[in-house]
Amino acid sequence: MTSLKLSLLTFLAVSSLLLHSSLQARTLPSHYQLLDVSDSIQRAISAVSKTDQQQQETTLSSSIIPDDGGLLNASSFSVPLYSREKIDRADHKDYKSLLLSRLARDAARVRSLTSKLRRSVQLESHKGNHEFDVEDLSTPVVSGISQGSGEYFSQIGIGTPPKAAQLAIDTGSDVTWVQCKPCTDCYEQADPIYDPSASSTYQPLSCSAPACTALIQPACSAGTCQYRVSYGDGSFTTGDFVTETVALGSSGTVPNLAIGCGHDNEGLFRGSAGLLGLGGGAVSFPSQIKARSFSYCLPDRDSSASSTLDFNSATPGGAVTTQLAKNARIHTFYYVALSGLSVGGKPVQIPPSVFQVDASGRGGIIVDSGTAVTRLQSVAYTALRDAFRSMTSDLPSAPGVSLFDTCYDFSSITGGKVQVPTVALVFAGGKSLPLPAKNYLIPADSDGKFCFAFAGTRSPLSIIGNVQQQGIRISYDLANSLVGFSPSKC
Repeated sequence: MTSLKLSLLTFLAVSSLLLHSSLQARTLPSHYQLLDVSDSIQRAISAVSKTDQQQQETTLSSSIIPDDGGLLNASSFSVPLYSREKIDRADHKDYKSLLLSRLARDAARVRSLTSKLRRSVQLESHKGNHEFDVEDLSTPVVSGISQGSGEYFSQIGIGTPPKAAQLAIDTGSDVTWVQCKPCTDCYEQADPIYDPSASSTYQPLSCSAPACTALIQPACSAGTCQYRVSYGDGSFTTGDFVTETVALGSSGTVPNLAIGCGHDNEGLFRGSAGLLGLGGGAVSFPSQIKARSFSYCLPDRDSSASSTLDFNSATPGGAVTTQLAKNARIHTFYYVALSGLSVGGKPVQIPPSVFQVDASGRGGIIVDSGTAVTRLQSVAYTALRDAFRSMTSDLPSAPGVSLFDTCYDFSSITGGKVQVPTVALVFAGGKSLPLPAKNYLIPADSDGKFCFAFAGTRSPLSIIGNVQQQGIRISYDLANSLVGFSPSKC
């Protein structure tokens, strides 16, 4: 009898919980979702916790060295992917100071991309009139400690025998480069600086080599090719353009990959050994290995999670796909056919021309791994922000932070979760990509202040940043000129 009573009580308790969950699910309005405030705050606290500030000493693991020493074949392969904080855990007194440092780097990144586009448009009309291929160096050089823009990294092996190199991945650049001995000026990095004299496969490129001439404005010194990549914040890398063998885990090696051997690297990417160029230009890594596709899934910046950067793998089933476009003025950037945005299932009124490239090569919207906060032309951002504010008028507001002008105070939220309208990207043909709530409402401190993580820009170029990409596998189908977005496919 006692056993029967306990079973009955258990049944009633479980039924009650299921009924409560069912009612909660049914009462959540369509096109709304729950933001887990407690979880986000806990991650924010962990991100600056002194007990988690142990610098991870990353060495060349066995996974970097191919098991058979063989050449890379045509099958798919992947390398690990992790956030900046994995190798460069700077000491911040609180989460707000960490956020502000990220936003400072992000501002430099956006200036770099807009400057790169502006310079490319100019060079298209005046080829041969400039010494180098990207930005002017008229702005002052700044320290990479505060302005470095590498946010996600992959580890590969450089040279023979291979030496570990943790490179910032960048869909907004083409040239892959590493810091190189002897250094005229090198910034601090986690790995030992690459020494070309210790590699049996290091080979300078001649000025007439196809890879050298593929640079928009190559330089030549004593018959060898020189490269220079400059950024909008005044930082740059310059050195020899060479070929070297790159090891990609158990997948094998890539011989004769054209990379930059940077002897003078100022500003840039503190912590990383250099940059892995994933852009659409002729000398980018995907172009050189003739990749049919590549994809990545960016882990949450405040978590210790890692993911993968995959090549030649199929786009996951159920992905939201759209056309991958190119700008005739610049081949590096990946433009997408975004037609609009929606909030709470309702279209935001934005002129269609806002996300289109004009005849001069300006405008449009790109997907970028290095930009953190999505930037929208002012008219689009204002419309999006106002729509979001109108549907969150019942939530307690808070003062803005840095570039964020729409913030909320969730410190008194009971239950640890808050209901918010869904924000979605709408692509050509009406395909919609609803974003997770944590991808557009992010903590500004560890006390419950959250901000709407979009920003306006006066530049004609709009950018889908990595905050909005977190936890979504982004697949670039280069063979078919498509890009796919696959939530929870990490």
